[in-house]
Amino acid sequence: MPVEGGASSASASRHPKQKRKAHSLSIRRTNSTEDRPLGMHRGDMLDGQDSKLPLALRNNLLDLFGQIEREFENLYIENLELRREIENLNERLTGDGQTVDGADPTKGALKAKASHSTSQLSQKLKTTYKASTSKIVSSFKATAGSRALLQLQKEYVGHRDGIWDLSVTKTQPVVLGTASADHSALLWSIETGKCVLRYAGHAGSVNSIKFHPTEQMALTASGDQTAHIWRYMVQLPAPQPQPDVTAPPDDDQDSSDREEGEVDGEGPCEVPTIRVATATLKSHQGVVIAADWLVGGKQVVTASWDRAANLYEVETSELVHSLTGHDQELTHCCTHPTQRLVVTSSRDTTFRLWDFRDPSIHSVNVFQGHTDTVTSAVFTAGDNVVSGSDDRTVKVWDLKNMRSPIATIRTDSAVNRISVSANNRIIALPHDNRQVRLFDMSGVRLARLPRSNRMGHRRMVCCTAWNEENQSCNLFTCGFDRQAIGWNINIPALLQEK
Repeated sequence: MPVEGGASSASASRHPKQKRKAHSLSIRRTNSTEDRPLGMHRGDMLDGQDSKLPLALRNNLLDLFGQIEREFENLYIENLELRREIENLNERLTGDGQTVDGADPTKGALKAKASHSTSQLSQKLKTTYKASTSKIVSSFKATAGSRALLQLQKEYVGHRDGIWDLSVTKTQPVVLGTASADHSALLWSIETGKCVLRYAGHAGSVNSIKFHPTEQMALTASGDQTAHIWRYMVQLPAPQPQPDVTAPPDDDQDSSDREEGEVDGEGPCEVPTIRVATATLKSHQGVVIAADWLVGGKQVVTASWDRAANLYEVETSELVHSLTGHDQELTHCCTHPTQRLVVTSSRDTTFRLWDFRDPSIHSVNVFQGHTDTVTSAVFTAGDNVVSGSDDRTVKVWDLKNMRSPIATIRTDSAVNRISVSANNRIIALPHDNRQVRLFDMSGVRLARLPRSNRMGHRRMVCCTAWNEENQSCNLFTCGFDRQAIGWNINIPALLQEK
């Protein structure tokens, strides 16, 4: 048991002190037994006390608390003896100063040196005995500060398999969309956490979801080698009082230990379901891993495992361009928010920038800044591209000079689909190791989202998405634990702490 291991390690660390202070400890160890009547065991002492704990467990607890008590007793004795030594040394120095005051410069120097040593020893004692309590207090302060800056606001549970991607609508009503390996895409009320619509038109895993910039249309990419465009209409439920998500649950069941198909809350079967797409894009010969709308929403781009990205007309579903050149499967694609630019990333360790601003010239630039799969590359609201990779790095690039990155972020785990806040330019990094970290554009780490057995993701975090129009829930994350989470990030306080 962990408790027994901790007790044994504490006992092992106590042996050197026992050897040095044997004469003191031999006296103190009898205190806990001398007060107890002869022949009375711990169980006999507890018979008259009201407790529902089994006797064996109570005895074990008493033994452990006894060991803890003896540890504090050892420290207390050492402190008293050191204080006595300091007092004796001070008395001797005081006596020397009275008898030979000013008579011998050498003794005066010795006195000064001894006084300095005494001062150092005293300061060392204060530092030593304050260190442990300072660490405990600072840890509580850090926890409280993190909770004030980063709060779990809402959990969106209803998918029956991992969630690959999520996105927030750009038009009213504002809803959250999630794309899952369970062959469905769900739309959620951000405020209530309830599913309001289900799209079930794909025959394979839904790998990405993006919303039209001005209309109520969604674009989804799937493992069935197609991308679908579909229209939606939702009726948002009235907001309800929000439960305290930071309170301990009734049990400690980990979401990762649930049986397949077990879903908390209301399942998606009770909500309206769309099964037929408005338009189906079919030109790929492999899994369509991502898709996005070009500025204006009249064209879309798709990325596939067939090593190509395709550009389509929305109105006619016609293939306009096939963007080839990557040596391995594509992993992601992204469009610029205000210009006709597309960036594609690939397992060939590169990402490519495609320029469609001039209708007569479609230029492409190749960037080789990573040593492993580039999992995503996204545009910012300015003139930057941010790329993340399985090589555990994230790099920030300037569109005006893409020869080398202007900042490099090194992490301890592979990075998945990143997102950058448009207003505050904060990068949210989802990791394979279940962590989500926030950085600024210069590579300075700002925070890490809290995670424990009852808070945060239990498996790989696949994607992040910002929603800066909503003050209460402005960052969303999703993972392979089949849930999406809405977070409240106090951005002004976060930037102020930096």
